[in-house]
Amino acid sequence: MKQKLFTEFEEVSEKAWKQKIQYDLKGADYNDTLVWESPEGIKVKPFYHQDSMSDIFSEIPLPEHGWSIGQEIYAGNAAMANKKAIKVLQNGAERIQFIIPSETIDSSVLLKNIDLKLTSVYLEMQFLSEPYIQSVLDVAKGHEGAIYFNVDIIGNLARTGNWYTSLEKDHRCLDLMLKRKAKHILSVDVSLYENSGATMVQQLGYAMAHANEYLNHIDHSGSGNQIKSLVFKVAVGGNYFFEIAKLQALRVLWENLISVYDMKLDCHIVAYPSKRNKTLYDYNVNMLRTTTECMSAVLGGANTVINMPYDALYNKSNDFGERIALNQLLLLKEESYFDKVSNASDGSYYIASLTEQLAEKSLSLLKSIEKGGGFLKQLKNHTIQGKIKKSANKQQERFNAQEEVLVGTNKFQNETDTMKENLELYPFVKTNARKTLLVPIIEKRLAETMEQNRLKDE
Repeated sequence: MKQKLFTEFEEVSEKAWKQKIQYDLKGADYNDTLVWESPEGIKVKPFYHQDSMSDIFSEIPLPEHGWSIGQEIYAGNAAMANKKAIKVLQNGAERIQFIIPSETIDSSVLLKNIDLKLTSVYLEMQFLSEPYIQSVLDVAKGHEGAIYFNVDIIGNLARTGNWYTSLEKDHRCLDLMLKRKAKHILSVDVSLYENSGATMVQQLGYAMAHANEYLNHIDHSGSGNQIKSLVFKVAVGGNYFFEIAKLQALRVLWENLISVYDMKLDCHIVAYPSKRNKTLYDYNVNMLRTTTECMSAVLGGANTVINMPYDALYNKSNDFGERIALNQLLLLKEESYFDKVSNASDGSYYIASLTEQLAEKSLSLLKSIEKGGGFLKQLKNHTIQGKIKKSANKQQERFNAQEEVLVGTNKFQNETDTMKENLELYPFVKTNARKTLLVPIIEKRLAETMEQNRLKDE
């Protein structure tokens, strides 16, 4: 039961606060002086009051059972990946995400000794195969609800510029998958939009338009009676309060979208730190960035949070980096009590205002996309790519002008820091000349050009 505090103090209205502020400004305009606007067009005020808050966002539909710690594992070798999964589960991870490169990976070996009663598993398959889905379901018989297949044929098109096979064959394969006993087949890769430079409004609007393509397909085909959720893979950036609001707005938007259809699908969010703001130089700062981003993910209502090792840009997978990443989440959950309150941001008028504004602007974007023929059509005519590129260029300009600061990279550089001898991985955008149906959406970090210049000068 909620209890009102400080009842002995007289309430002060929003109007009274504004009058006091205006008096103290000595004639300066309140809006011009104290209200600023984010790149998303969100107006941020110096204070928030209950008088101007709506009741629409008073109840954000958050996960019932809190959040889980996830760990990502590359499964190029099934036995080695399984062994690693068992180890990280013993070390505190609660869910596993396997990156599966080909159909040759034996799912029975991959899932061996993993208790699916207690552990959910996400499968990131870099191919499209209905028989492979069935082979996994056979292994997980009786626990199909613990497997999340994260199939995203539209996301693959946006990322690579091509379908897995073709539009018709991909959708036909998707229909076959939807008729299986899998509870969680579909996924929407929202992280692609964040990591390529889209604004938060664009990320949310494109996520809903992307998801709406699947809902339309299910509605018209009559498939998908078995599935219980749609997984949103979300990359969380460094704007702490805005990112909390972004995840909450995603849930509000989903509730509005799914209500249009005669189906019930849960919004299941898997959150990752953004790659956009990670740096090669002064790489230890990445630990600070990923910590605040994971905090935003938890407070925003993610179902699962999968952290990124601080050295993931330039180092191959290693025990130390991955252990540190896991420990960050364990500290948040076990020692910072981030699992004790279901909605710690409840009652923050600031976050509620951000959530409302983000949701409203994203809903307007969704409507304009649908009016323009839908997400796939705008992807094919490169409208989506053009808008993301425009936003990314603006972000890059702010970074270059030091208006958007990455400590240790475009400000407060350590001039003696060298990295050329430490690179085990290529940390920049890779370009491979190939024929594509459309221009792919390319992920690119803000610091890449600056880092390349510094490497040349070492």
